Amino acid sequence: MALPAQAPAAEAPAGSADPTAGSIAWSPCPENDPVIGDRLKGLECGSLEVPLDHSRPGGRKITLALSRAKHTSSAADYQGVVLLNRGQWPGQFGRDLPTRFAQGTTGLPKDVGAAYDWIGFDPRGVGASQPAVTCDPAYLWPGHAKADYVPRTAADERAWVGRARDYAQSCGRKYKAELPHLNTRATARDLELMRKALGQERINYLGYDYGTYLGSVYATMYPDRVRRMVLDTVVRPSGGWYKGSLEQAGTYEASAETFFGWIAGHDEVYGLGATAAAVEKNYYRGMDRLREAPIEGNLGPSEYTDIFLIDLYRSSNWTSHAQALSDWVIRGDPAALLANFGPPDFPGHNKQAMYNAIQCGDSPWPRDWKRWSTDYHREYRKGNTYLTWYNAWYNAPCAFWPVSASAPPKVGDSDVNVLVTHAEDVAATPVGGAYDMHKRFPNSRFVLERDGFNHEVALMANGNACMNAYVSDYLRDGTRPSSKKGADASCASVPLPDPTP
Repeated sequence: MALPAQAPAAEAPAGSADPTAGSIAWSPCPENDPVIGDRLKGLECGSLEVPLDHSRPGGRKITLALSRAKHTSSAADYQGVVLLNRGQWPGQFGRDLPTRFAQGTTGLPKDVGAAYDWIGFDPRGVGASQPAVTCDPAYLWPGHAKADYVPRTAADERAWVGRARDYAQSCGRKYKAELPHLNTRATARDLELMRKALGQERINYLGYDYGTYLGSVYATMYPDRVRRMVLDTVVRPSGGWYKGSLEQAGTYEASAETFFGWIAGHDEVYGLGATAAAVEKNYYRGMDRLREAPIEGNLGPSEYTDIFLIDLYRSSNWTSHAQALSDWVIRGDPAALLANFGPPDFPGHNKQAMYNAIQCGDSPWPRDWKRWSTDYHREYRKGNTYLTWYNAWYNAPCAFWPVSASAPPKVGDSDVNVLVTHAEDVAATPVGGAYDMHKRFPNSRFVLERDGFNHEVALMANGNACMNAYVSDYLRDGTRPSSKKGADASCASVPLPDPTP
């Protein structure tokens, strides 16, 4: 049974002293940040202490790293703060985000960007927040090409299971005290302490992917503290993470077929085949070659999968990745593949650890590997070959996680002001999740990108001008489409890349 949503706590007036809130001292960000380099240029940085365990506010504190781009509008036009979360799975940093919104580089009109303080943050356990969680690095990078994600024998599968178990145990040994408090509920409570520390009666929020789930949990726990909330590329707020992972097998495969079909449509450029089936066959030919002999001993079939998986999230890399595939398969030239490959560094290890910490702790996962094996083998046999086993091993530590998961929180509130935006054919977060979120927040409005493929349909690199306008109008003055059955409004999808001169 799901735990009840926490009622909003009684709050002191905005800007008044609150001993539980802490404070943020802002100063110019470093020119070269150790985690994200020069991407904080022009921003202010600060930190906030929060309880590790929110049920013990006087106990051990951890530190959250934040950034800010201050409003440049007049006081009369100032609209408060916007907390930003990029999602891209749990475990992703966010301190670099304010620049693109404040300066209007994402399609947000400058008058809207100028009216807000844009707040980026690295969630608890992530990036420059402390402690920053990393577990056994060998799970992502053993010092050479990883074993093939696809288990060809029972022994192959047992070996991967052993690695996943070892990884989970390494996290437990290193972070025994922290793991019970690395979850979405705790992060949502951190957002509330940010609100207090920023002296705001209510916050605005813009979240993508996993950030939509975080925002929805916050809105459920503190509905009176939300002014405006944009949830873009929505994670289904019900059903648990294991069920969602299995659902992705089919949607990833459909997106792979879209990618292969696009390459086939440009056979005169890439020479990989004039049908999606022919391109797919060549894709796996390239993988088979690496199974026999990894490039430089480092780039094998799993690393090959890692390179091309981004093409199921956005089309911005399609031209370069299709060329890399053509170079390898047709000409045997590995240079472009190698240019897209590198052993994971701290952000990659941090992201894996915090992804598992959040996913494994947020909702129950099967503890019997036989269930996983049956389910993932079934999906693979159905023809969902592109990322099924990648997904299995990325999530597999949850079968052995040293912290028991709680029931996921109920999500939804009848009054919260929400704008939901989503692409119809996005792979990792199937569109059913957006309809579910829309239903759970009856005062929400839902704008659908018809036939859209890309993650992040508004105000990001793949932004759709029509979707950008809906979000910009909402942030400017609260304008939203009229309520209708199903999606409340829609936009045509953005054109796919054209590689021809």
